[in-house]
Amino acid sequence: MKKIFAVFTAIALFLNLAAQEKFKDARDGNTYKTITIAGMTWMAENLKYIAEGSGAFYFDNDPNNLNTYGVLYEWQTAVRACPDGWHLPSGADFRKLIDNSEIADTRGKKKAGPASPEFQLAGMKNYEGVFTEMDESGYYWTSTEYDQNEAEFFSYVILNGKSIVDISRKEDMPDIHGAEKTNKYSVRCVKNDK
Repeated sequence: MKKIFAVFTAIALFLNLAAQEKFKDARDGNTYKTITIAGMTWMAENLKYIAEGSGAFYFDNDPNNLNTYGVLYEWQTAVRACPDGWHLPSGADFRKLIDNSEIADTRGKKKAGPASPEFQLAGMKNYEGVFTEMDESGYYWTSTEYDQNEAEFFSYVILNGKSIVDISRKEDMPDIHGAEKTNKYSVRCVKNDK
């Protein structure tokens, strides 16, 4: 029994250490925790980089939301927002993340077990300019483009105390549409393969 406990403790410690690796963005000095899941290194926090020009927004246009929630991006800005050596994940990258991690509401809870990216629920700003759903959901752009107006997104929603994850994949259902590229969603960057 002690050996089993020691093994589980070692695994939990390893996963916690993996989540504590850091990356410093040379463009603005922001530092991000990272986590490696299924051989892919993800930023474990929403991107906070304010790209030049339009297309990047604080929730409610309040810069005090930056440290907790990161920045919301239009799709055209999101595809260019990740720092050198990192990229905007595809829908397939998010699918791999979901399939290999524990996706659950972990806000404020310490846990052992499979690694989790612990999504920040930064809400969104829709194409009509309305900020909504902060602390209720997180929407994340993927690099997968549907057409000139829509792109694929990943969503993480807390509904009735349970987490729900989804990717707006046309491959799953032919009538699924992506989001308007003018919506403002969060970005999680993935480190490029070496």
